[in-house]
Amino acid sequence: MGLSFCGNDKDSNAYSVDNGVLDNGCFVDALNLVPHVFLLFITFPILFIGWGSQSSKVQIHHNTWLHFPGHNLRWILTFTLLFVHVCEIAEGIVSNTQMESNHLHLFMPALMGFIAATTSVVYYHNIETANFPKLLLALFIYWILAFITKMIKLWKFAEASLGVQHLRFCITALLVILYGLLMAVEINVIRVRKYVFFANPQRVKPPEDLQDLGVRFLQPFVNLLSKATYWWMNPLIIGAHKRPIELKKIGKLPIAMRALTNYLSLKDAYEEQKNTDDPEKSPSIWRSMYRAFGRPILLSSTFRFTADLLGFAGPLCISGIVEHLKSTTEIDKSNKTGNMILGVYHMYSTELLQNTYVLAVLLFLALVLQRTFLQASYYVTIETGINLRGALLAMIYNKILRLSTSNMSMGEMTLGQINNLVAIETNQLMWFLFLCPNLWAMPVQIIMGVILLYYLLGNSAIIGAGVILLLAPVQYLIATKLADTQKSTLDYSTDRLKKTTEILKGIKLLKLYAWDNIFCDSVEETREKELTSLKTFALYTSMSIFMNAAIPIAAVLATFVTHAYIEEDRLGPAKAFASLALFHILVTPLFLLSTVVRFAVKALVSVQKLSEFLQSDEIGDDSWRNGEMSMPLETGKKYKYPGDTKAINRKGRFRMDNYEQPMRRQLRPTETEDVAVQVDDGYFTWGSSLSTLSDINIRIPTGQLTMIVGQVGCGKSSLLLAMLGEMQNISGKVSWSNKNRYSVAYAAQKSWLLNATVEDNITFGSPFNKQRYKAVIDACSLQPDIDLLPFGDQTEIGERGINLSGGQRQRICVARALYQNTNMVFLDDPFSALDIHLSDHLMQEGILTFLQDNKRTVVLVTHKLQYLIHADWIIAMKDGSVLREGTLKDIQTHDVELYEHWKTLMNRHDQELEKETELESQTTLERKTLRRAFYSREAKNQIDDEDEEEEVEEDEDDNMSTTTSRRSKIPWRDCWRYLSSGGFLMVFLMVFSKLAKHSVMVAIDYWLAKWTSSNQRNESFANLFANSTNYTENNDGRQNTEHHSYVPVFIILCGAAIALCLITSLTVEFLGVAAATNLHHNLLNKIIHAPIRFFDITPLGQILNRFSADTNIIDQHIPSTLESLTRSTLLCLSAIGVIAFVTPTFLIALVPLAVAFYFIQKYFRVASRDLQDLDDSTQLPLLCHFSETAEGLTTIRAFRHEARFKQRMLELTDTNNTAYLFLSAANRWLEVRTDYLGAMIVLTAAVAAIRSSPQSGLVGLGLTYALTVTNYLNWVVRNLADLEVQMAAVKKVNSFLSTESENYEGSIDVSQVPEDWPQHGEIKIQDLCVRYDPMLKPVLKHVNAHINPGQKVGICGRTGSGKSSLSLAFFNMVDVFEGKIVIDGIDICKLPLHTLRSRLSIILQDPMLFSGSIRLNLDPEHTCTDDRLWEALEIAQLKNMVKALPGGLDAVVTEGGENFSVGQRQLFCLARAFVRKSSILIMDEATASIDMATENILQKVVMTAFADRTVVTIAHLVSSILEAEQVLVFSSGNLVECDSAANLLKQEDSVFHLLVQTHK
Repeated sequence: MGLSFCGNDKDSNAYSVDNGVLDNGCFVDALNLVPHVFLLFITFPILFIGWGSQSSKVQIHHNTWLHFPGHNLRWILTFTLLFVHVCEIAEGIVSNTQMESNHLHLFMPALMGFIAATTSVVYYHNIETANFPKLLLALFIYWILAFITKMIKLWKFAEASLGVQHLRFCITALLVILYGLLMAVEINVIRVRKYVFFANPQRVKPPEDLQDLGVRFLQPFVNLLSKATYWWMNPLIIGAHKRPIELKKIGKLPIAMRALTNYLSLKDAYEEQKNTDDPEKSPSIWRSMYRAFGRPILLSSTFRFTADLLGFAGPLCISGIVEHLKSTTEIDKSNKTGNMILGVYHMYSTELLQNTYVLAVLLFLALVLQRTFLQASYYVTIETGINLRGALLAMIYNKILRLSTSNMSMGEMTLGQINNLVAIETNQLMWFLFLCPNLWAMPVQIIMGVILLYYLLGNSAIIGAGVILLLAPVQYLIATKLADTQKSTLDYSTDRLKKTTEILKGIKLLKLYAWDNIFCDSVEETREKELTSLKTFALYTSMSIFMNAAIPIAAVLATFVTHAYIEEDRLGPAKAFASLALFHILVTPLFLLSTVVRFAVKALVSVQKLSEFLQSDEIGDDSWRNGEMSMPLETGKKYKYPGDTKAINRKGRFRMDNYEQPMRRQLRPTETEDVAVQVDDGYFTWGSSLSTLSDINIRIPTGQLTMIVGQVGCGKSSLLLAMLGEMQNISGKVSWSNKNRYSVAYAAQKSWLLNATVEDNITFGSPFNKQRYKAVIDACSLQPDIDLLPFGDQTEIGERGINLSGGQRQRICVARALYQNTNMVFLDDPFSALDIHLSDHLMQEGILTFLQDNKRTVVLVTHKLQYLIHADWIIAMKDGSVLREGTLKDIQTHDVELYEHWKTLMNRHDQELEKETELESQTTLERKTLRRAFYSREAKNQIDDEDEEEEVEEDEDDNMSTTTSRRSKIPWRDCWRYLSSGGFLMVFLMVFSKLAKHSVMVAIDYWLAKWTSSNQRNESFANLFANSTNYTENNDGRQNTEHHSYVPVFIILCGAAIALCLITSLTVEFLGVAAATNLHHNLLNKIIHAPIRFFDITPLGQILNRFSADTNIIDQHIPSTLESLTRSTLLCLSAIGVIAFVTPTFLIALVPLAVAFYFIQKYFRVASRDLQDLDDSTQLPLLCHFSETAEGLTTIRAFRHEARFKQRMLELTDTNNTAYLFLSAANRWLEVRTDYLGAMIVLTAAVAAIRSSPQSGLVGLGLTYALTVTNYLNWVVRNLADLEVQMAAVKKVNSFLSTESENYEGSIDVSQVPEDWPQHGEIKIQDLCVRYDPMLKPVLKHVNAHINPGQKVGICGRTGSGKSSLSLAFFNMVDVFEGKIVIDGIDICKLPLHTLRSRLSIILQDPMLFSGSIRLNLDPEHTCTDDRLWEALEIAQLKNMVKALPGGLDAVVTEGGENFSVGQRQLFCLARAFVRKSSILIMDEATASIDMATENILQKVVMTAFADRTVVTIAHLVSSILEAEQVLVFSSGNLVECDSAANLLKQEDSVFHLLVQTHK
C-alpha cells in the first residue's frame, strides 16, 4: 500500500474540488497543517539563537524568573492540548486501518500539532526565563491561526452532519475550545504586561525572594512542569553524590514559608476569636488553623480526589485490554460504509476504547497523571504542615516568654511538658495535616471502589466488600491499642532515661560507693517493664501488618468463591483481574484510614494540651489581678515594652527612716532619685495561698552596694525575684525609679548558660567592647580557665560542648551581669561556688571597683559575712521577712545581738584568713578537672584521628569515585550485627516464612488466572456447538464440576497465605524485640562498668543519645522498616517475575528501566541521608533553645532580652523547616520518578502482552502485577534509605560495646576478706605509681607513706600535683601500674572492686543526691535500721529538718536534690558517709559550696563522730588541715614532705611553710 497524503483509493475523488475547495476533507486537513508549520519555522531559529547565547551562562540567573500572567493555566491547557493531540493521532491511525490505502491526512496534521504544541511550551518557557515578552507575539499568531483552521474543520463536519457520537467531531470541538482559551491567555498577557500595541510596557520586578540569592527552595517559583516533577531538585540531589549537602547549600526559606509569616497569620486568626463579651471562653485552635491554613488543604484535597478517580482507570483498562484481546483481529467491517463521510472513515466514540493499544497508552497516561496529582497533593499538605508547625512553635515560644515563674517552680508546667509541646504535640499536628486530606478522600475512594466492584461482579462483590468493612473496625481497634501501648512504652522509656541520666551524672559517686549494680538493676527493672510493653507493641504491630496483608486475601477468597456458586455467568479473566486490582486499591485506604483516625484523635489531644498551655497564667497580669492597683490599667499598659513582661513603674511616696535620710543626702548630693527600688507592705508567694515573703518594707538606694544576708532558705533569692516581678504579689507594691527597670543585669543563684561560646555567654547580645570585656574577665578571674579551653573563649559550652564545673559556670554568669552596661546589677549569691581567693578577687575587682566606679546600683545576696564592711546598706532576712535594714553602723547600735552573732562568724573567718595557707582552691581543682578532661579528650581524639586517617589511606584511590561509593554503600555489616543480635533462629524463620508467603501469593493469582481462563475456553467451545442441545447440557454438567474443582485448591492456597502472613509479621517484630533487648542490656552493662576515665573523655550527651534516640530507633523503628523493606522488595521481584513469565519479551525492556532505577535510588539515598542528617542536626538546637529559654526565663526577663531570643528561635525554626522541606521535596522527587518508571513497566508489559497475545488470564495476571509495582517501587528505595539512616544507631551502639570494662573480679575471693575489714584503718602506700590511661603520663610517681589507724591526715599541694588522684587510687578507680596500697594488711588491687569500694567512705566536693527518697540516698542497699539512719541525720544536724518533711525518711528528693539547698545536700553526703560505718573516711574538698555555719557543723562532726576513724582530707582550704596529725605534701606527682602540720611549719625551708607564706 503506497503512501500518499490524501490516499489513492480506487474509486476515490480525493483530489477533486468540484463541490468547492473547503468541501474536500483532505484539503481542510492540509489547511490545518499551516499554523503548525508556521510556528515551527518561526520558533526554531529563535530557540537556536537563544541556546547559542545561553550556552555561556548555563544556569539562568534566577533574578529573571518571572511568571507571565496565566502561567499555570497556560501549562494546564497545553498539557490538555497534547493529550487531545495524542487521542487525535490514535483516532487517525485506527481509522487509517479501515481504509484501502494509507491516508496520511488522517493523522499527519495531528502529529504536527503535537510537535507544535510541544515546541510552543518549550518556546514559552525560554521566553519567560529570559523575560522577553515581545517574542510571545509568534505564539499569539499561532493560536489565532490554529483556532481559525480548526473552526473551519468543525464547521465542515457539522455541515456533513457529523455529531457527538463520532470521535473526530468531539476531538475537533475540544481543540477549538483549547485554542480559543490559549488565545485568551495570550490576550491577557498583552493586557497586563502591555508589551505590544501599548506605548509604555509595564516594568516588572521578580519576586523579593528571588532577588535574594540565599533562597534556594524554588518550588514556588519554577514552572508547572518542574513543579510537578521536582526537576529543579536535580542539581541538588545529583550534586550530593560528589559532596555532602550542607546548610549553606539549602539556603533560606521563601518569605511566605517563614515561621514569622505563618505565626502572624495564625496569631491573627487566634486573636480574632477572643471575645470581649465572654473573656472566659478560650479561642479555638482548630478554627485558627482552618483560617490560616484552610486554602492549601482544600487545594491538596482537590488534587487528591483527582488522583483517586484516575486510580480507578487502572483496573478498568486491564479489564478492557483482557476483554478485547481476542476481538482485536475481527473488527466488524460491516458498518464501514455507513461511516464513510467526506471520503474517509469516521469512528464512533466508543470504538476507540476497544482498541487494546489505545487502552495501553491510556492506562499509561492515567497512571502518570494519577501519580503526579497524588505527589502534588502530598507536597501541598506537607508544606502546609511544616508552615503550621513553624507558626505553632513561634506561638508556644512567645507564650513561654510570658509564663509566670510560679507555674514553673510549683511544677504546674514542667520543662518536660514544655519540651513535649515543642517536640511531640506540634509534630502530631503537623502529621495530622499531612494525613488530613485522607479523612475525606478515603471514604469516597472506598465507596467508588465498592460501586465498581458491584458493576463487575454483582452481588458477590458486596460479600467481599463486606469482609473488608467488617475487618476494618478490627484494624482500628488494633491501631488504637498500638497508640496506647506506644504511650506506655514512652512513659517507661522516659522513666528509664531519667534513671540512666542520674546514674551517668553521679557515676563517680556510684562507683566510689559500689552502688553501680544497685542502680543498674533499677534501670534494668524499668527496662523490663518497657520491654513487656514493647512486646505488646510488637504483637499489635504484627497484627496490624497481618490484617493488612490478610484482608485482601480474605476478601478475594470470599468474593470469588461465592461468585462461583451463586452467579449464573462464569467469571472471566477480564472481570477477575479487574476486581483483583480493585481490591488492591481498596486495601490502602482501609489500612490508612485507621492510622488517619488515630492521628486525628492524637491531634485532638495535642490541641487540647496546646490550648491549656496557651491559657495558662502569664506573668504580666500579676499587678492588675490583685486589684491593689496604684494606677489604672491603661497607664500600666503604657509602660509595657512590646512583648515584654510586667514592667510597671509604680511611684509611691518613699517612706524612709528618719535618722537615715539626712546622711544619705549628704553622701550623694548629685543623685536626683536616691531610691532605685522600693517595696511597701509586700506579701509575695510562689503560687500557693501561703506567702513566701511577708511584710516586706525595703528600699534599695541608687548607686550603692546593698547586701541581703540571712541563713539558708530564709527567702533572700525570693526577695530579688519579687523585686523583678517574678513572684505573685498578694498585696503591697514594688516601685521602681523610672530609668532602672529596663536596665537590670541579673546573675541567678543557679548558674544558667547558653549553648554558645564563652564570649557569647558573657556579652549576651551586647556589642563587643574589647577593653570592657578584658576588665570583666580579669575581675572574674576567668582568664586561666579560658586559657585551658581548646579554642579559648570561642569554645562552645553547654549540652553540645564542654561541661564546665559549677564555679566556672557561676563566674561566667557573674561576668555576664558585670559586662552588661546597666544601671542596676542583681547578684544572687555569686560566691556560693567560689573559693575564698576568687571571692575576694571578685568582691574587690568586680563589685567594689568595676561596678561601684561606674556608680551602678548593686544588690548582692551572700553568705560571706566578712564582706558586710563594704556594704552601704544591709538587709537582714529571717524566715521570709525582713529582720533589719540599715547600715552596718545602724545595726551595730540598734541590734547588738545580731551584730555580735555576725561578729563571731566573721571572727572565725578572719582567723581562717590569717592562717589562710590556701594551697589549692576549688577553682584550681576545677581547672584541673577541665585540663584533665581536655588532655584526655585530645588524646582520645588523636587516637580517633589516627584511626580515621588509616581508614582513609586504605580507601584512597586518588579519585572522586571512592567517596561516592562509600557514601552510597549500604551498611551491610551493621544490618548483620543487628540481625545476629536478634538470634539466628528468628532470622532463619523470617527469611523462610517471607519467601514461602510470597510464593503462595503468586500461586493464588496464577491459579485464579488458570481457573478464569478455563471458564472462557469452555464457553467458546460451548458456543461452537450451541446448535446441538444435548451437547450443551452434558457440557454444562461437566463444566460445573470442572469449574468447582478449582475452588478447593483456591481456598487452600488462600488459607495458607493468610497463615503465612501471620507468621511473617510475628517473626519480624519479635526478631526486633530480641535484638533490642540484647543491644540495650549489653550497652548498659558496658557503660556502667566502664572505667571512670571513659566518662572523662566521652561527653555525657553522647552517652545519653545512645540510650535515648538510638535505643528508641532500635526498639521501635528498625523492625517496621525491615518488614516494609523486605515486603516491598519481594513484591516487586515477584511482580517482575510474573510479568517475565507471562511475556518473556518484557525482559528486554526491563534492562534500561532497571538501569534508570539503579541510578535514581543511588542518588536519592545519598541525598536523602544528608537531608535527614540536616533535619536531625537542625532540630536539636531548636529543642535546646526552647528548653534553654524555659530554664533561664528569669534571667532573660530580668535582662529584657525577649526580642533577641524570639529572633533566634525564628531563625532556628526556619533552618529546621528548610531541611525538612527539602527532605520532603526529595521524597517527592524520588516518588515521581519511580512512579513514572512503574508506569513505563505497565506500558511495556501491556504492549508486550498484546503483541504476543498469550492466554487472556495470564495477561490479566501480568498487568495486575505490573500495577502493584508502581505502588511499591518507591517504598523499596524509601525503606532502603530509612534503614540506612536507622542502622547508624546500631553502629553507634556497637561502637560503645567495644569499651573496656573495669576488672571487677580481683584476685582474692570475697570469702577470704574478713567481714569487718578494714577494722583499724591503717594505710600503707608502697612505691605507688598511678596513671589515668596507659596512653598518658603517670600522675603519681613512687609514693611511699604510712597512715596509722585513727589518724587525721591532710593532703595538699599545688594544682595538678596528684592529690585527688591519690584519693581515686584508694578506690582503685585509676590505673595503678606499679607499687601498691595496703589497707589493714590487704593489697587493695587484689580485692574485688565491689568489696573494696563498699568498705570505704568518701565525701565528694559536688554534693550529689538521687531522685527518690531520703532513705534511698542514705542507704540504697536497705541494710541499715531506721535508728541508724536517724542517728546519722542527727550527727549531720539534719534530723529536725527531715522530721518536719512529709514522710520523714521516705520524703521525696527531686532530681539532683534540687529541693534542698547546696549546704543541706553536703550535710546529707556527710550523713551518707556516716551510715556506712567504715573505719576510713576520705574527704575530697567537702566544704567548698557551703556557708560558714554549715561548714562549722561539718568540721565539728568530723572531729567528734569520726574521732576513732582514719580521716584523710584533701585540702583546698588550709584551715581544715592545720590541726592534722600528718600532712602529705605533693608536688607534680611526687610526695615531697610528710610530717605533722606543726613540725612542717617550723621548718622554714619546707614546701609546706613556703605555701603557707605565699598564701598569707
